[in-house]
Amino acid sequence: MDVAVYRPGELSGTDRSAWAALQSRAPLLGSPQLANPFLSPEFALAVGHCRGGVRVAVLHEDGGPAAFLPFQRSALGIGRAVGLGVSDAQGLVHRPGFRWDTRELLRACGLSVLEFDHLVAGQGPFAAASFRDHASPVIDVDQGFETYLAELRARSPKFARTTLAKERKLGRDIGPLRYVHDERDPAALRTLMRWKSAQYRRTGRSDRFAQPWIARLVEQLFHTRTASFAGLLSVLYAGGRPVAAHFGLRSPSVLACWFPAYDPQFAKFSPGLVLHLRMARAAAEESLGHLDLGRGAKDYKDSLKTRELTVSEGWVMRPHPVALGHRARRAPVRALRNAVLARPELFAPADRLLKRVGRIRSGG
Repeated sequence: MDVAVYRPGELSGTDRSAWAALQSRAPLLGSPQLANPFLSPEFALAVGHCRGGVRVAVLHEDGGPAAFLPFQRSALGIGRAVGLGVSDAQGLVHRPGFRWDTRELLRACGLSVLEFDHLVAGQGPFAAASFRDHASPVIDVDQGFETYLAELRARSPKFARTTLAKERKLGRDIGPLRYVHDERDPAALRTLMRWKSAQYRRTGRSDRFAQPWIARLVEQLFHTRTASFAGLLSVLYAGGRPVAAHFGLRSPSVLACWFPAYDPQFAKFSPGLVLHLRMARAAAEESLGHLDLGRGAKDYKDSLKTRELTVSEGWVMRPHPVALGHRARRAPVRALRNAVLARPELFAPADRLLKRVGRIRSGG
């Protein structure tokens, strides 16, 4: 196994084309999880513009590139999946059947440990006892939107009926509905980011857009367009004003849902749910395979999903004092958080406390 490590901007055009080709063929070759846009060269390049230490390992076999691993490296040799904390799909994009030696790969990358929180399936050589699996719900639209809607009505008749009724009421009470699947107005993106920041504060969560690098990343991805990748802003308008919006990433077969938000003064109409159904219809019309709603338990995801993927959280490491120290610091925090999220009797009071703190922060 021959490994070369580059900054994202140092990748040759040949390497980037090979990476994109691996992704485009992945669904046909039995690895659809590798087609997620968070695993694309465009995402790694964008993170590299906004964060230091981003690298891409190119693994060669039989004289050509066989796999690509984007990651972030600290001065101490601690590695994290590129965009860790905001990326919803991570791992090594590779040819079918390609195998790698994890310790050899870490050594070639100058890493003692490599951490993931959304490692996709099919990463066998990375499999380790330190990984914990999580569900990542998806909406399948490969059979067309009407098929999905019929399945939704059969599976959750009350939810489907109520959401569609609220959509009609929104149009009657506020004004005619207009859905823009690919909104190019930067002002609409700023509106979404403002709504999302307010939601984070209102619910007691950390405001991601208060971190300048995340705001820069989203803005850069909004302007990123290639044949196989796009930052996609979708907006639902009622009576000429935006009521819900979403920014995500799109590959030829996957729409990765990322930042949804809505104007809270229209909350009674559930505009976010209406928006997701409009997104699903548009994705089906563009012949995408599915919408990836991302890891995390949410009622709206449970209602909309058709099935679940699996992503994993943990790390791979080689014997090294830095790796042992990193695991000792990170393991208790992850274990506590996952225990709270997995147990309703712990999550419910923690969620109420966060929302109470959020109301105080928001002046409510």
